[in-house]
Parts: sequence; C-alpha cells; structure tokens
Amino acid sequence: MSQTIVKNLPQDKYIELDSVKIRYWQQGEGEPIIMLHGGNSCIEIWTFNINELAKHYRVYAFDMVGAGLSDKPVADYSLFYQIGFLQRFMDALNITRPTLIGNSMGGAIALKFAIQFPERVNKLVLVSSFALGREIDFFKRFLAIFPAIAYLSRPSRQGAKAVLTSCVYDVKSLPSEWIELSYEFFKLSGKKQAIVSMIKTHFNFWGLKDEVFKPIVTQLKNITAPTLIFWGKQDKVIPVKHAHIATEQIPDSYLHIFDRCGHWAQVEYPAEFNQQTLEFFKTAVINIMSR
Repeated sequence: MSQTIVKNLPQDKYIELDSVKIRYWQQGEGEPIIMLHGGNSCIEIWTFNINELAKHYRVYAFDMVGAGLSDKPVADYSLFYQIGFLQRFMDALNITRPTLIGNSMGGAIALKFAIQFPERVNKLVLVSSFALGREIDFFKRFLAIFPAIAYLSRPSRQGAKAVLTSCVYDVKSLPSEWIELSYEFFKLSGKKQAIVSMIKTHFNFWGLKDEVFKPIVTQLKNITAPTLIFWGKQDKVIPVKHAHIATEQIPDSYLHIFDRCGHWAQVEYPAEFNQQTLEFFKTAVINIMSR
C-alpha cells in the first residue's frame, strides 16, 4: 500500500520576484530552514518532512522557477539562474543565514550558494545532490541529445508514474496521489520548454557538462558550513559514489547512506531522515560552540 498524503500541510503562498510568481510553503517558528527540491520536482517532495522540522524551526519550501506551480519563463534554468531566485526569496522574506536542505538539483543550488555566499549559510543538508560528478541517469543524457522527443511527447499519467518510480527503490513509498499531481504539473503551460532548457543547459551525451560540476567539486574544500549528506544506496539517478566525493572534500561533513533506497531518501525513510536531520542540527551547534 502506498503512503498517504500528510494532512495539515502548509497553505500555498505566493510571492512575486522580478515579475515571476513563486509558490512557497512556510511553517513553524525559530531559526530559518529553506528546503530546495530537485529540477523536475516540486515542494510536495517535502510532504513527510516539513511539519516535523517545523516543530523546532521556521521552515520554508518553494517551487523553483520552472517547476511546480511557480512561473515558467523562457530562461536557461542554470544553477546561476536559480541561485538568483534563492537570493531574492531570502531578501524578500528577510531570511538571514538559513540552513539549506537540497535534494538533487536543489542540493547543487545549496552547494553553489554556500560556496559563493558562505556568510549567508548556517548549515547544509544534501540529499542525493546533483553536480558532484559527471554521472547521471541515461534518460537525461538521451534527452540532451534528442530534445525534440521531450517537445513532441504528450503528458500522460503513465509517463508521470515512470518519472516518479525512477526516483525510489520501493514504489510503495510513493503516495498514489502524486501520479495525478505530477501529471497535472506536466500539463502546465511552459513546463516542456522549462524541462528541455534545463536539460540542454546541464547535460550532454556523457552526463553533466564540465562547466556545471567542476566549479563545484573543485571548491568543496572551501565550504565552511557543517554538512549532512544523505544518499540512497540504490539511487538510479545519481550514483552513490558521489556521496563519498562530497564527504571526502567538505571539511565538516557527515554521511548517512540508506540501504534499499533510491533518489528520495526523505520520502522513502521520512522518520529516520527527520530524526537524523534534527540530531545533526543539535550536534552541529554544539560543535560550533566548542571551537
């Protein structure tokens, strides 16, 4: 049986940044956390985490530009482009020095932001982060060579299900409602163009382009924020060996690998994910105070 959708999720809010409408959730009080989803995902990916974390912190999650219910303007959807919106989101809501939690491309955005603006990041939590190496699943490399396939394909529930199931080890961990939700999001105006643009910007036949991942990997040693890294041992999107690249290079980092887990550890093992994240926050504060 699939997981059921969590009740009492935050209500959708919207903010306009540079004439682009952004959907976001906000929950809780205290030190700020911003949760960043993957490139072809949405804030619902944090369904099983936001309420638990919000018992202790002020938590935000927003649909990145081109994703979910946020606007989908014509753009390259590069990491630089998304970092600009993260910065504007923080400035508009007076969020100072948050902890960033990023899954997949959201992890790459968090990493790049922490490298570029170390004084604006408290801690990092990475979940199967993008841009720690060249390797990526074949489907994205295939679409980078033949983007017309994405343009010509029609959204379908079967296609939405295939995308979702590729991100988990156990299909039962996916709420059945997400198939319909994903299907509806794929039908939105500008979604195809946003997906194709993102793929062409980041990938080629061999995987991630050098100019995407090398500037991040070569500067991991300069990250000053305490960093917790989660990975699924059976991640089919980004190989688990990238987790070890991050752990070996980021000075103050900690790694937890979930067995029988895919690309979305926060979905497949939400209780463990939430508990370990909260424990990491407490430990990181103690370690910083003892220095």
